Amino acid sequence: MAKVNANQLRKGNVVEINGKLFAVLTAQNIQPGKGTPVTQLDLRDLATGLKTTERYRTTESVERVFIDTREFQYLFTEGDTITFMDIETYEQIPVPADVVGDQAVWLQDGMHVEIALYEGRPVSVTLPQTVVMEITETEPTVKGQTASSSYKPAIVSNGQRVMVPPHITAGVRIVINIQEGGVYMERAKD
Repeated sequence: MAKVNANQLRKGNVVEINGKLFAVLTAQNIQPGKGTPVTQLDLRDLATGLKTTERYRTTESVERVFIDTREFQYLFTEGDTITFMDIETYEQIPVPADVVGDQAVWLQDGMHVEIALYEGRPVSVTLPQTVVMEITETEPTVKGQTASSSYKPAIVSNGQRVMVPPHITAGVRIVINIQEGGVYMERAKD
């Protein structure tokens, strides 16, 4: 464990507060017009799974717990459990779906992810920055739309809705930035 300033914490870090371990879900630095800047942390208690929010002055120290981070491969989802395989030992590890969070919809067969483990228990899962998916349906292009200013809704192969440029049609594979919440980046180069 080590003391770090609150503004150095990032998503996926684990901190100890009052003897309890919490995973950082989001870390936002807030700069008010007047007063001291603060860091707002959305946290999940590793023992109970309860979520909470804490605010610290950016200069306040927080006890950060260092954890083992390893690369795993996504295998399958069954109910509220997502199973991954350690790519070095081939050991399978079940992870509760709430540890993966909202990003679980972007998991693809064979996808490599990073799982943070504390005493052998998964505390956070980090997916890659981008995924490549195929458009299954989209609205037809309306004549007169300019490609630079307007986007149209499209549904990708996992059922998620993504806004795409007018020239993208069904059957086209696109690159999606999942760290930004599912934003179209470009046409896939495959």
